[in-house]
Amino acid sequence: MSGTPVHGTWEPEPAARWEDAFLSGNGHHGALVFGDPDADRVIVTHHTLVRPDGDDGRRRPPALAAALPALQDRLLAGDTAAAEDFTDGRPLQWVRPFHPAFQLRLNRPPEGDTHDTRAPYRRAVDFTTGETTATRAGWTSRVFVSRADDVIVQHVTAPHLTLDLSLDPRLPGAPAQLRIGHGAVLTPEGALLTLRARYPGSDLAYTGVTLAAVTGGTVKLVPPGVLVEGATEVLLLTRVHRHTGELDTVAESRALRDLLAAPCPASYDDLLARHLARHRTAYDRVTLDLAADPAERALPGSALLAMPGPALLERLFAAGRYHLLSASGLLPPRLTGLWTGDWNTAWSGAFTTNANLNLQTASAAAAALPEVTEAHAALVHRQLPDWRDNAREIFGARGVVAPSHTDGECGHTYHFSREYPLHLWTAGADWLLKPLLDHDETKGTPDPRTTAALAEVALFYEDFLQHTDDDGHLVVVPSYSPENRPGNASWGTLNAAMDLSAARHALRTAADHHPEHAERWRALAERLPAHRVNADGALAEWAWPGLADTYDHRHLSHLYGVWPLEEINPYDTPDLAEAARRALALRGAENDSAHGHLHHALVAARLRDGSGVAHALDQVLGGDYFHASLMSAHYPHRDVYNADAAHALPAVLVEMLVQSTPDRLVLLPALPACCPQGELRGVRTRFGASLDLTWTADGRASARLRPGRTRRIELRTPSGAEPLDLAAGEDRVISVKAR
Repeated sequence: MSGTPVHGTWEPEPAARWEDAFLSGNGHHGALVFGDPDADRVIVTHHTLVRPDGDDGRRRPPALAAALPALQDRLLAGDTAAAEDFTDGRPLQWVRPFHPAFQLRLNRPPEGDTHDTRAPYRRAVDFTTGETTATRAGWTSRVFVSRADDVIVQHVTAPHLTLDLSLDPRLPGAPAQLRIGHGAVLTPEGALLTLRARYPGSDLAYTGVTLAAVTGGTVKLVPPGVLVEGATEVLLLTRVHRHTGELDTVAESRALRDLLAAPCPASYDDLLARHLARHRTAYDRVTLDLAADPAERALPGSALLAMPGPALLERLFAAGRYHLLSASGLLPPRLTGLWTGDWNTAWSGAFTTNANLNLQTASAAAAALPEVTEAHAALVHRQLPDWRDNAREIFGARGVVAPSHTDGECGHTYHFSREYPLHLWTAGADWLLKPLLDHDETKGTPDPRTTAALAEVALFYEDFLQHTDDDGHLVVVPSYSPENRPGNASWGTLNAAMDLSAARHALRTAADHHPEHAERWRALAERLPAHRVNADGALAEWAWPGLADTYDHRHLSHLYGVWPLEEINPYDTPDLAEAARRALALRGAENDSAHGHLHHALVAARLRDGSGVAHALDQVLGGDYFHASLMSAHYPHRDVYNADAAHALPAVLVEMLVQSTPDRLVLLPALPACCPQGELRGVRTRFGASLDLTWTADGRASARLRPGRTRRIELRTPSGAEPLDLAAGEDRVISVKAR
């Protein structure tokens, strides 16, 4: 390989829109950095900031269990619209929306010729450090969000630095009734700024605290902030807390001051070094080199976005892993990751669990980001009590049922309507536990929390699967395929393919982890019907006879058995895999949602369809989905800020090169023509080995495996299949054909 990929991106102008601001985050706090030397802004976010709606009672699942038997009877009798009446009459209710906290403003008053606006400018973000920088003439700003100290750190230097510092809550969509209180006091270091915002109609509030440590010059109070004059450097430490009552800002200021106390005193570089021990270690585990043109690698991100090819794929892979890591900690990434500059965030900036969340985190296990899976696990296990309520209130069952939408706090199902009967979706618990199982297989030890949750999913199916068809097969009724409907029936119906795959997988996996119940749960799984192949030769989205497929839709729920499950694959179930290929070929893009294109690519990779992967990538790379920040949009032409494409794209690039199960390794299953050579290093497999893969333009490839377990697996390559024996601690190098 010549040269190395660029692990960062840069722009020659400050961000004019918050969507183009460079991003930093530690999975708790987030920062959107504009990098303007004259009027800089850093928008502060935090995963906990969701706007209260004033009524906890509205966030309860509907009490419908008593009406369930009648609904099931009507659906089984052929009433295709029966589920439209299965409601408690509430209107569509969104989950509580995610919002930004405030913006830290750093304004430099005009001072004649002391700062030249015509001087060369550059802003950049270094993915290996999480640090954003901006420079012009003698002015420099550096910002990162510390994974070690959970604080936003900004360091500004310039000769004779004059800054007007303030915390500004005025962001787009902020409610007029937000009750704001400002505070500013001088301290031995410089100043302490506070901003308290109390939500209308609620005892909840959030408070931001910024400690300014000033070197040289003077500091004076200029409400609502302070004016720094003649300084050489300013170090800013910022946190935000959501709370009831009043935050003890004295204690918080003391905590921030303590960060500067050791060593004596701690500098920006000291704070950065503590952060790097955690951030860089995680980021550096996996790299992708596609032998891109060095001249293209040197381009700013906005210019590179207009040139789809290896250099752009390299940078988006690196950016995707960086943003995914930065958004994951207290919680996994939201629809917007960890960032927004607007209170009116699309779809509440929530966690949409029926597709988007799993797509965003899809690379976590293979691309060696356990931090992401741990954040995903935190969301799941924290909400299990609410999932139990969903199962009991809606279905009258033991066990758990996951919601399709959550604000990160409440796991109750209360977001649904006639057109989106999301309360009928029973596959969610299995779908959300699958990434945790992949992580456990990669690590080699089961998480007892996940093992316990699997039993609860199985218990739900024991109670729920009570009806049979004329052939004695169990029927999933009601059944829902997010977010589609049959061409000749309503949304709530029978035997959606996703529901069948989820029930089968949940019961068999729970049986594997709980031998005391294995016989009962495996027997229940065996009674589920097979998938149906329709008259078009495609895997049907609904296995119930007579239900017509609707092909033009952004979701690919019916192909859950292909990805991320291995229920349907070209090796063990070739006929069903061919039907899945046909279903994928017939699937339209509907509204060109980015997640739909990348979901398509992930399924295509599992089906060894390199041209399908290439087509899906072309749609995203050529559709103007990415902002200059390299964060993505939900729709083409950068419409609706959304992290799906940014976070899911690394998973596509890994899956087209390497796939694994506990017993199988697949190398180069779906290599597209746009990537004729390259190197992928550090990938983790589900049989306990790390792997480096190199492939060349002349069709040769080699892989080095570093196994942590001794076992025999099946090796699949473009040349065929063979057994491969691995011994723990002994590297194994294999050579294969790339095509």
